[in-house]
Amino acid sequence: MAFSPYPSLDVATPERVALRLPVAGIGYRCLAWLIDAAILFFFWVIAYFVFSLLVSDVLGAFRSLSGLGQTLLAVGVFATQWLYWTAAEVLLGGQTPGKRLTGIRVVRSDGSPVGVYESAVRNLLRAVDFLPLFYATGCISMLFTPQHRRLGDLLAGTLLVREERFDLDRYTAPAPGAPAAAPREAVALAPGEVDLILDFLERTPWLEPEARLRLGTRLVERFGGLDEAGRAQVLATPQALEGFLRARAQAVS
Repeated sequence: MAFSPYPSLDVATPERVALRLPVAGIGYRCLAWLIDAAILFFFWVIAYFVFSLLVSDVLGAFRSLSGLGQTLLAVGVFATQWLYWTAAEVLLGGQTPGKRLTGIRVVRSDGSPVGVYESAVRNLLRAVDFLPLFYATGCISMLFTPQHRRLGDLLAGTLLVREERFDLDRYTAPAPGAPAAAPREAVALAPGEVDLILDFLERTPWLEPEARLRLGTRLVERFGGLDEAGRAQVLATPQALEGFLRARAQAVS
């Protein structure tokens, strides 16, 4: 497997297929946390205004509680937030709304989906990772662990990975105009060669006409498998050239 300078998680599926999952860094995690924190903030603002309709002096009502009552209320606030993180990760496949928007996901250290126990433990340790302020302990832990894991992740055996989205339409989308058929006797292309052709076709709208024609011609000469007459026909117009390349990339070996 090719070396990557970025932290990753290497896993093997039951079908013995090796996968490399890119690990989410501090930037992704901070952005996801800010989104989730904003959701929780607006929830408590709404809860405050609803409660203020029932009790005119909310602060006075809190002060009137006994020490035990104030402690139970503080624990309830923490439990509500813990339940938000845990329930979201379990029900949404390792994602909270913030994680989903930033394209990251919590998984076990072996790449399998996170369970109730792992999610509950990692979110219970948020209180420790937050110390002394603004997740200082958690950030230090992420900086000094290879896979950017905070204390909660280390104890629960979890980490966060980035979801990579692949544009599968580019393998099936038809080219503008009528594409020329790929020659039947042409040698089947390797996956990397197919991606090279499709990358070129995706970038053609932003290329200068001269560069577009020059690069397309080189690809036809390299992967076309055409004789002189066929090459002349394909290179007659940009539409024929690019249609042929797409048909070549989509040809079934």
